[in-house]
Amino acid sequence: MLLAVDIGNTQTVLGIFAGEKLVAEWRMASSSHRTADETWLTIKNFCDGAGIKIDQVNSVGISSVVPDVTGIFESIASKYLHVNPISIHAGLDLGIGIQYKDPAAVGADRICNCVAGFRKYGGPLIVIDFGTATTFDVVSRNGDYLGGVICLGLESNASELHRRTAKLPKIELRFPSSVIGRDTVSSMQAGVMLGAVDMVEGIVRRIKAELTTEARVIATGGLSSTIAPHTTVIEACEPALVLEGIRLIVERVKDGSRSN
Repeated sequence: MLLAVDIGNTQTVLGIFAGEKLVAEWRMASSSHRTADETWLTIKNFCDGAGIKIDQVNSVGISSVVPDVTGIFESIASKYLHVNPISIHAGLDLGIGIQYKDPAAVGADRICNCVAGFRKYGGPLIVIDFGTATTFDVVSRNGDYLGGVICLGLESNASELHRRTAKLPKIELRFPSSVIGRDTVSSMQAGVMLGAVDMVEGIVRRIKAELTTEARVIATGGLSSTIAPHTTVIEACEPALVLEGIRLIVERVKDGSRSN
């Protein structure tokens, strides 16, 4: 069994794979203040509640964009599960090429999204991840990662409106009934939510024009299922894409080690 750990800026997603099947998934806050021992107890409680025997986990893969939290899970892997974790980075054998000017600067989550997306859908492919940031990542027809776009995420956008103004309130991230807001909340929701839809459609249009070809568009991240019904450019939502990418990369790295 594999423990896949996706450490994001806001949340950490944990997934347990039995072979290729994702059998359990949990979320917890990404916190560098929680010790490895405390985090281990949380993971163990998760597994106990799902009827999973944690001692059957023999692989750990980590995708992280928060270095301070990475070490906590690396410590858990070695101390409690007695395995050497595989932390995802561009220097591994990924099965795809990285055409970024500095491959080391590509976030592990973006790498995992592209590996899993290309495996399932082929290329050309555009992967949109709605997280703390909204990212657009582009994969060529032959599987090369070409680069992408990084934008402020929906929750970040709404939070900044509230934080940086004296009178604008916190809002729920849902679509208003009209683009013309009749009160402050609906006006903000129109700006944040409909603005996100127009951003997605505009950036996808520009990417396709630069590729000079059609490309499939898939979405992942916590808010992908909220945005997707309001635009025609997103063809599918894959909420566990990073976890799937972790699994594929870990299997490839381990297979390569065995063959050497």
